[in-house]
Amino acid sequence: MKVLLLAVLGAVGAFAQKVEIEFDQAVDFSQFKTFAIRDGRLNSKNPSLNSDLVRKRIDADIQKYLGAKGLTFVPSGASDLNVRYTLGAARGTQVEAYPAGWRGWGTRVVRVPFTEGTLVIDLRNPATRSLVWRAIAREDKSDAAHIEGKLDDMVKKSIEKYPPKVK
Repeated sequence: MKVLLLAVLGAVGAFAQKVEIEFDQAVDFSQFKTFAIRDGRLNSKNPSLNSDLVRKRIDADIQKYLGAKGLTFVPSGASDLNVRYTLGAARGTQVEAYPAGWRGWGTRVVRVPFTEGTLVIDLRNPATRSLVWRAIAREDKSDAAHIEGKLDDMVKKSIEKYPPKVK
């Protein structure tokens, strides 16, 4: 029973949200004061992730969390940063093995289906037309509806890492 509990806890840890960032280390991020959302793409075959309502939620979250970082939203016209994002979803299967059988001798292999939702947020400098910061948030859940429920958290955790800390 203890082994089964450990396997379940390991599986829960495997399906956690991951956020990675990339950025141009030569850029002075303190120069950016305004932003505009220029493009939001939803690349999912699932209707619950591919709707105008999802796009509005992501737009509102980006405005809220970048605003909390001291940036001002510009609905149209020139801005210091252009925001582009893409939300996609892909179905996959993860194979997990854990001890089973008589006295733990043997191995049981289980296929665990999941849907990976990936949100990529790009911040571009329109003056140089270059990418200056990118966040990639991944959420592994059993279905797309769960990913939709985590979108706010995906945006929040991504923007928490802005501006980047240079090492």
